[in-house]
Amino acid sequence: MDSNNEQQFKIILGSSSVARKQILAEMGYDFTTMSADIDEKAIREEKPEDLVMVLAKAKADAILKKLQDAGTPENTTLLIAADTVETVKPKLLVGEEDARPTLLITCDQVVVYEGMIREKPSSKEEARQFLNDYSGGHAATVSSVLVTNLSTGFRKGDCDKVEIYFHDIPESAIDKLIEEGIVLYVAGGLIIEHPLILPYVKEVVGETDSVMGLPKALTRRLIDDVL
Repeated sequence: MDSNNEQQFKIILGSSSVARKQILAEMGYDFTTMSADIDEKAIREEKPEDLVMVLAKAKADAILKKLQDAGTPENTTLLIAADTVETVKPKLLVGEEDARPTLLITCDQVVVYEGMIREKPSSKEEARQFLNDYSGGHAATVSSVLVTNLSTGFRKGDCDKVEIYFHDIPESAIDKLIEEGIVLYVAGGLIIEHPLILPYVKEVVGETDSVMGLPKALTRRLIDDVL
């Protein structure tokens, strides 16, 4: 995006992830953030691609409800309109003071290891098990991005998959990661950009930004698609 031009749309990033905020800022976008605060464990799907997409949609719906419940700004009308033949979505129409469309970006990610879906570790012991499994092996991240145009109600989403191969990870590095605690808050306890893990990443088949939770190319395409 040309930084000399005013951004032709507003963005709400529906995530509290530091990595996603960093990536979206690197892409040159101005944005605000909101968190969905949903019970992710209450939503289940067997296929990783289905799970991350259903969760991204649930987050978008929860944030839309928050926007409705909070009331709308002056000169703004909140309507309900169908954006697809099978579903009905809230539509936010922005008033004359700012005619730019507002885009809501929601995401989710899981790690897939030996065919099993892994979400955030439930304990330090589980995080340690996850990291020990990756040592000398490989895993994949499956990330979803859903972009909802709040001005038209139209939304579009897709998934991105990245394969990661590891050298042996020393027990000392795993100990430090567990002690630091950040691995407890990410899907599969997997943070390949972390200085303690990065030296042991053998190969990444795909883009690192996708592993961090927000695939740039996919996000740009979906933004273009919904505008």
